[in-house]
Amino acid sequence: MRVPLRWLQEYVRIDLSPEELAERLTLAGLEVTAIERFGVPGAPLEWDRERIVVGQVLRVERHPNADRLLLATVDYGRGEPKVVVTGAPNLFPFLERPPERPLKVAFALEGATLYDGHQPGWVKMTLQGRAIRGVYSDAMVCSEKELGISEDHEGILLLDPEAPVGMPLADYMGDVVLEIDLTPNLAHAFSIIGVAREVAALTGKRLRYPPTVVKALGPAARRLVGIRIEDPEGCPRYAAMVIQDVRVGPSPYWMQWRLRLCGMRPINNIVDITNYVMLEWGQPLHAFDYDRLVERAGGRPPTIIVRRARPGERIRTLDGVERDLDPEDLLICDEAGPIAIAGVMGGAETEVGEATRAVLLESANFDFISIRRTAARHKLPSEASARFGRGIHPALTLPAAQRAAAFMQRLAGGIVARGVVDAYARKARRVTLPLSAQDVERVLGFAIPPREIERILRALEFRVEPARPPARSRSAPAAWRVTVPDHRLDCQRPEDLIEEVARIWGYDRMPETRLRDLLPPQRGNPAWAFEERVRDILMACGLQEVITYALIHPDEEARLAPPGVANPYTALDYVRLINPISEERTVLRHTLLPGLLRTLRANLRFRERVAIFEVGKVFLPRPGEALPEEPRRIGIALTGPRDPASWLPVDRGRMDFFDLKGVVEALLERLHIPGVAFERAEHPSLHPGRGAEVKAGGRSLGILGELHPLVRRAWELPDQPVLIAELDLEALQALASIAHVFEAVPRVPPVVEDLAFIVPESVPAAALAAVLREAGAPLVREVRLFDVYQGPPIPPGHRSLAFTVFYQAEDRTLTDREVAALRERLIRAAAERLGAVVRQKEEGM
Repeated sequence: MRVPLRWLQEYVRIDLSPEELAERLTLAGLEVTAIERFGVPGAPLEWDRERIVVGQVLRVERHPNADRLLLATVDYGRGEPKVVVTGAPNLFPFLERPPERPLKVAFALEGATLYDGHQPGWVKMTLQGRAIRGVYSDAMVCSEKELGISEDHEGILLLDPEAPVGMPLADYMGDVVLEIDLTPNLAHAFSIIGVAREVAALTGKRLRYPPTVVKALGPAARRLVGIRIEDPEGCPRYAAMVIQDVRVGPSPYWMQWRLRLCGMRPINNIVDITNYVMLEWGQPLHAFDYDRLVERAGGRPPTIIVRRARPGERIRTLDGVERDLDPEDLLICDEAGPIAIAGVMGGAETEVGEATRAVLLESANFDFISIRRTAARHKLPSEASARFGRGIHPALTLPAAQRAAAFMQRLAGGIVARGVVDAYARKARRVTLPLSAQDVERVLGFAIPPREIERILRALEFRVEPARPPARSRSAPAAWRVTVPDHRLDCQRPEDLIEEVARIWGYDRMPETRLRDLLPPQRGNPAWAFEERVRDILMACGLQEVITYALIHPDEEARLAPPGVANPYTALDYVRLINPISEERTVLRHTLLPGLLRTLRANLRFRERVAIFEVGKVFLPRPGEALPEEPRRIGIALTGPRDPASWLPVDRGRMDFFDLKGVVEALLERLHIPGVAFERAEHPSLHPGRGAEVKAGGRSLGILGELHPLVRRAWELPDQPVLIAELDLEALQALASIAHVFEAVPRVPPVVEDLAFIVPESVPAAALAAVLREAGAPLVREVRLFDVYQGPPIPPGHRSLAFTVFYQAEDRTLTDREVAALRERLIRAAAERLGAVVRQKEEGM
């Protein structure tokens, strides 16, 4: 919200500098995010108080030597009037007829610094006298561009007739604007008066309300319009006034200037008045062309009807868009149909224009939830819906309507009909809350003097009355009955009052105190700590963590299996969102893979190598229970070159199954999970023959492998290996040991030899390595696979597996005889259990 200080000062006296006021407001919860200056010290262009003043054009004459130039005689309040040369097109109408009212302008004298209106952008210049087509001119009547107000350089700035001649322009219209970021609970401050009320409470000054009295001389308003509220829940109150004989035209410049400072575009005097009063009071208003309503009613006085939309109804709004209406939309209608979407935007058919001669002024109150939903449904954010959507009390409807009617009488020459047609269908209840100084101290942790509590609440317009003390005790602590003012819809509990007291007292004044109790016992969070260990390990492996949405669309998990193949993910029931924020986020996921593949696809648009992981929950149904189980999972996805591009020799081959297996092995090893085994597995999401299941401790830890080609194409991923893994974090945590056993470094060297075996293709290398370790225990310390070979002279259906075997005792160096005995034991065990045959040297070893 933008708040011009000159406007604010009409309602409360401000003795603070803009910076001091911004700090006070921010400490009270109204965060000032920016301070913008126009014409005053500190502004990008400061208007020189001696050289840029208010002038009055006395006469306009033709330039003797140029058809497109004029000579304007300007009185600037200091000596003889000056004749200046100008080509302003908005002065040409006054060449043949003098102005009916004083023609006031922004007048700059020689030496003033202005922006050059003839150059693009903002280029400063110093005004110097010179002859223009034979006529010397040492002053200038200024446009908005030259003053730094806007880009407009088509004509000069025409001020209001009341502007004092000779007054420095900085004093007349220079201003400072505070940009305030209001949180939703500060709806009461969403207006100039609302901010003024806060300033008055913070500084101890008195709040001055603008007058709302209007002299009504027209016919009775109840004879000109009727009101029928068919939905009192959606519209508790609707008030209407009729202003006749209006003249629609530009609003005075002071009003246009204030609207623009607040970020609104001036339109005409009637519309500008409704916007001005909305900014001033926080109550949105709308003006209808009354005569068009009469035409729609067949010449009879119109009846305003507030109701929900009917099936098939449409309306063309003020932005020119034809809109289909929803049955939940609250409408303003007459007997012929919709004329506005309540609280959001008016209809084009009853728009106020230059031909308007009578106005129906609407001031209503609407349900804030209904307005928010309607504005979101039609994608129509507006200043009105922003205020209605935060909540407005019905009591604001009358003063705002009367204030606007008085403006229309004064600025548009209108005759106001007598009375207000006011339909108050559902009256708001008055809220009264108990409060005591003891409650304030208990909640805040420090005492505030009772007189100060009363002062703060009264400054915020709460009605404070002493509570009756108990009969037996006249020395009871200070206690009050506090009546909440109409504009404070957010105060419903005593704690809300205490928050107001603390806010105005000043968060910066709250004392710093030590805890009066022992610190609670420190308890660890093993689940969180284990997650962090997993993250650290995977990041050390070169992966980058991602966080994806838990809400997905079922079609995404359906794409994790090829067509016609049973999908284990979609076979489960989903937890569905009743009111999803988008069609893509309707159910809770069963697996992390959709989010990882979506992220993989997005990143491959910009980079060739992606290595990511995620730690998060999945949501699995529990039979007979409404809420799902929420186990934690680890998801991994890799694709692209094995090494990033470098000037050093690197491996640019594509990552494959073994790169992913290495990452998983590193994770399990650093988590100290014993007995890990990888077994061949078939999974719908994985490439046949390139997937595995990892197990430990007799339980499955998860799957890993290359993504199935058909699944890869369904996800629109490039034609290259995509490696995925999903591990059960709960299972990993259950198997990971907190204490780790370390062995002493052996004092004697190992005996190392290579053994090669010919085995059937169906025998996994890991199974043979396990047999060798078991048969040679405890003297076989390590068995490491270093070669796999198929082809002649190996028989068909077989392959050669070569291992490096480390023999080592803790207390001695093994002899050749001991090693030979161990070797024979290994060969015999491999032959008996797996049918393995030692490959002889003549076979190629």
